[in-house]
Amino acid sequence: MLAVVMLVLFCSRFGRAQVQPPAPPATEPPFPSAGTAPRRAPCFVDDILAALREAERDDGDPTHNGRALFGLCAVPEDSPRSVLSELAEEIRRNQAEGVEVLHPAAVLMSEEEEQETITITFDLPQSPVLKLKPVLLLVFESPLTAGELGVAFSSQSLQPTIQSACISEGTQYILLTAKPSEGDVEQKWTISVEPKSPDMKQNLKDVFIGGKPGSSVRMAPLLLFSAGKGTDARQTNGSSSASALPQTSFLCELRRFLDAVLPQDHPRPPLIRLDSLRSLPPLTLGPASSEILLAGIINSSAPTIFSFDSWGARFPVCFGRLALSPALLEELGQKLEESKMQMMELVKEKRVPQRAAEKLERLKELGAFQRMEAAADGESQYCAFLLLKALQTVAHTYTMQRRLRATRADSSSPPRAYICGLRSLTVSFENLFLSPKNADINNCQGSCAFPLTSGNNHAVLLNSHIEGGHAGERAPCCVPVAYDPMHVIDWNNEGSVLSLKQDMIATECGCR
Repeated sequence: MLAVVMLVLFCSRFGRAQVQPPAPPATEPPFPSAGTAPRRAPCFVDDILAALREAERDDGDPTHNGRALFGLCAVPEDSPRSVLSELAEEIRRNQAEGVEVLHPAAVLMSEEEEQETITITFDLPQSPVLKLKPVLLLVFESPLTAGELGVAFSSQSLQPTIQSACISEGTQYILLTAKPSEGDVEQKWTISVEPKSPDMKQNLKDVFIGGKPGSSVRMAPLLLFSAGKGTDARQTNGSSSASALPQTSFLCELRRFLDAVLPQDHPRPPLIRLDSLRSLPPLTLGPASSEILLAGIINSSAPTIFSFDSWGARFPVCFGRLALSPALLEELGQKLEESKMQMMELVKEKRVPQRAAEKLERLKELGAFQRMEAAADGESQYCAFLLLKALQTVAHTYTMQRRLRATRADSSSPPRAYICGLRSLTVSFENLFLSPKNADINNCQGSCAFPLTSGNNHAVLLNSHIEGGHAGERAPCCVPVAYDPMHVIDWNNEGSVLSLKQDMIATECGCR
């Protein structure tokens, strides 16, 4: 049984990074576990660096979530906890530095029925960076749902040659320390993976190769090199530069922020295509954008969906700049401060986690703005605009939650239990790189029987007519009578575009 995955080699400095896509494989992978989607996701590397940066407490020990996330064992044994500490410190210290990328040959994961191990084999091309001391990181596409599983990795390419990992629910990364190369030559690495308990062989197969052909497990190995080590090896022999792009990190952090603070519902079918919805003519976000339209968007509390769909193959060439007038810039700053205060109230009420405040500070740092002043450059204005729309999305979500809770509380008394009113309805969007992935568009349910409390004159007369014995007429129905729009911001190779989807979210119900 074979599964093909791809390897990406990362070296030198960590931080704001852009990853260039590798050349397509010579042959199609045999089944989906060989998918390249994890590596090609726009924030793939940035998410890894963020996970490493946040995996430790202030005292240097891994957090509880960090230990599970990186498959660290509670008793260190030969589990590389110190490596995690070194990487986390290095990333925090050199967060603005670039990342070098090297694309090696294809990787094979194989399993023989009569053996008790899974073998990972990959070829590494000639490159001076391999003389550095690497850290091998096995990256799963999403956190695992497996139970407790102790795993041993053995290889002459590792240092020490036998190392352990403790996989549990939530594990997404496995750290292994590797030997530096002794010469500038092509190499083949072979790593054996086996369960520490013989009766856990099937669990191991389920984690690494899905247990059977056609499974959707996706894993990509990476090699990481600490900053400052062997920087003379950069830009050589097939390594490509991933230049520091502040807005890349900002957008990735913005997505992580929204994922952390918004209620998370698992996508549920049917998945809805955003491009199937009608919208007003799109607005290109840039220095020439209409001030009148931008002012309306800044003052609108409508939620926003950030769509990264066109990033699937590569990063956009252009990110974004704005050229706001001093008056509109001041208005943007005021709205941003108001939205931040609303966000901090949600943190204080414990409706969103405390780490939301930390992520908000990091967004301000990455966006290079503290206050919106006339001297703010175009990129900072653009980042401030995106952050405002994100915070307005959070505020709108929790405001609607309050209204729905009040509706449920009011309907808990029997006389009002079935009266026409607003109810929650969550839909999911068909897109790999959306944030948020779901939207609560609400719906209206309940009775419109006499006496009406939410009907217009026509509904009152219609009800009276039916009550008078004309049962063949259509009875009044509980339907939405007011809506909020939704903004969608999408990126392409020429920049970003904002479109307005009208009448998306039901906000009021009536009998009609």
